[in-house]
Amino acid sequence: MPIDPYILLLLGTVGLAALLPARDTAADVASGASTAAIAFLFFLYGARLSTREAMDGLRHWRLHVTVLACTFVVFPLLGLAARGLVPVLLTHPLYQGLLFLTLVPSTIQSSIAFTSIARGNVPAAICAGSFSSLAGIVITPLLAAALLGNSGGGFSADSLVKIVLQLLVPFVAGQLLRRWVGGFIARHKRIVGYVDRGSILLVVYTAFSEGMVHGIWHQVSAVRLAALLAVEAVLLAVMLLLTWYGAKALRFGRADRVAIQFAGSKKSLASGLPMASVLFGAHASLAVLPLMLFHQMQLMVCAVIAKRRSRDPEPVSGPAPAAASRISVGTGTRSD
Repeated sequence: MPIDPYILLLLGTVGLAALLPARDTAADVASGASTAAIAFLFFLYGARLSTREAMDGLRHWRLHVTVLACTFVVFPLLGLAARGLVPVLLTHPLYQGLLFLTLVPSTIQSSIAFTSIARGNVPAAICAGSFSSLAGIVITPLLAAALLGNSGGGFSADSLVKIVLQLLVPFVAGQLLRRWVGGFIARHKRIVGYVDRGSILLVVYTAFSEGMVHGIWHQVSAVRLAALLAVEAVLLAVMLLLTWYGAKALRFGRADRVAIQFAGSKKSLASGLPMASVLFGAHASLAVLPLMLFHQMQLMVCAVIAKRRSRDPEPVSGPAPAAASRISVGTGTRSD
């Protein structure tokens, strides 16, 4: 059961923010740097995504619609159903973070890795994760506005403008400049991956520093954290079962079911952290805590499932389009 080293870095960053939170002028500098880092992250996401290759994947539209429905319909419905756990198991701020977790897009890198290990439809997993990340730039803020409202940390028209300026505009710029910068990014995946992850660490440090300064962590107890972990374990189990047996009911082949299960049951830490920083402001530290815990949990559980699926006797039956060999979307090193 793997422990993601990046999670250890994230936890170390949280510890640093707890011991040495940015205050006053340092907080302003960290906030400005975090804003620039978020914009740069989404510029890189846009520059990585080949529009032509993504369009090639649309031929398997039933699978992609199924993954998008799991990510942006089924997950949020389960998140809304968890409202009944407040205040017995969860505090309202933790529930808001749990609900936000259900709104973010799916992963790319880990979905591809686990689908490959389980002998599933890897090209479909690449396209499904990429489509989910692209759609999430628009759908996640809209869902947050509808379901979280002002209780989600002050979501307003100003937040929507920030989303457009910090996320969508850099993403579009990356797409437009991909012709000139795409080759450089492809040749320097390791360096870009370090910059990618380092930017997210800066976002985490800024968010948790604000949380410490505002005293948000006094609202969380060990009992509440244990309850949150239990709720997230149930959420993950439900989605793993729904994606596997739901795909079977929809008459997908085994290889496609594997891709649907891994792409449709997970949530992206890389996309969710920057979005939470924009949407929640000083409350972002509690908002991203459920997502960070869920991220590690999904990696551990899906690693076990992927290894067991790799021993399945059924033959691989998913389609293998000719364009699939050229697809390289989202294969850069980064934490989803």
